Amino acid sequence: MEIFLLFIQHIVSSLSKNGKAAIVVPSGFLKSKSIGQKIRKYLIDNKMLTGVISMPKNIFANTGTRVSIMFIDKVSVNENPIFINATKLGTPIKEGDNEKTVLSTEEESLIINTFKEKLTTENFSIKVKESEIVKKKYSFSAGDYMFVKIKYSELSQNEFDTKIKLSKERLKKINEDSKKLDNEIYKHLDKIKYDI
Repeated sequence: MEIFLLFIQHIVSSLSKNGKAAIVVPSGFLKSKSIGQKIRKYLIDNKMLTGVISMPKNIFANTGTRVSIMFIDKVSVNENPIFINATKLGTPIKEGDNEKTVLSTEEESLIINTFKEKLTTENFSIKVKESEIVKKKYSFSAGDYMFVKIKYSELSQNEFDTKIKLSKERLKKINEDSKKLDNEIYKHLDKIKYDI
């Protein structure tokens, strides 16, 4: 078993009756099965989960692992936890040999205020009912509860014909480029000689 699962269980079992915790977890934990799912079920069944914030990649300079922050509260009755998808926030910067994502003060405030006020914002945050979480097999991933809105627009016959023509031309060029690339690869393969 991954050591972080033991770590989460230790924190949960160590909380006092008024205990609260914020735990940084690999984002894979939010949808994992087996023991991870049992831990999430326990948190929901006992109404301990306040919410989860999914952070941008490379938020820590020394690891590329995607992480999320899980908030637990034994005092409050948390029937509608908030899930925040902050993965699109931040600015990538180089720190030595590593790349790191840095949040601006405004972005930090946005995350904090959204969490504290439990605000629902399109494609960013959502409050989720316990029954919905159960239906989704105790997933703590914000993306499982946000719906992608598709915008439709009316096209005239001419606009439609133009789009189809352009798509065909692009596809034809892609196929031609692909054939050229195939030929180049075969030429280079033919030049390779066995040598000891």
